[in-house]
Amino acid sequence: MTDKKKLLLIDDDAAVIAHLVIKLSKFYEIVSTTDPARAAEMARTELPDVILCDIDMPGMGGGEVAAALGGDTATEGIPFIYLTALVSPEEARELDGQVGGRRGVAKRAPLSELVRAIDEACRR
Repeated sequence: MTDKKKLLLIDDDAAVIAHLVIKLSKFYEIVSTTDPARAAEMARTELPDVILCDIDMPGMGGGEVAAALGGDTATEGIPFIYLTALVSPEEARELDGQVGGRRGVAKRAPLSELVRAIDEACRR
């Protein structure tokens, strides 16, 4: 049994997921999907401690994923963080970590910033 928090990672780019799994698996148990349409099902099945989701994805964007999860009583309380290339790390800081009305982290942010955002979300 692990004491690691479980993170659901959603990004349509398999290379981004592979990179983040390598970096974040030291700190978290990771489950992931490149298919945003599967996110709600995975969240209900896996019951992660936090969800990290890309915003700009084909078919179903991060906002739609967030709405689907927020409209489901099984997943509505799971902290949700946007992971995005739409803003730079500096812009995300200027926005006080808020992107599209939710906690957000730039994809190019230092690992320490991403871990801090995930840990803060888990504590809430």
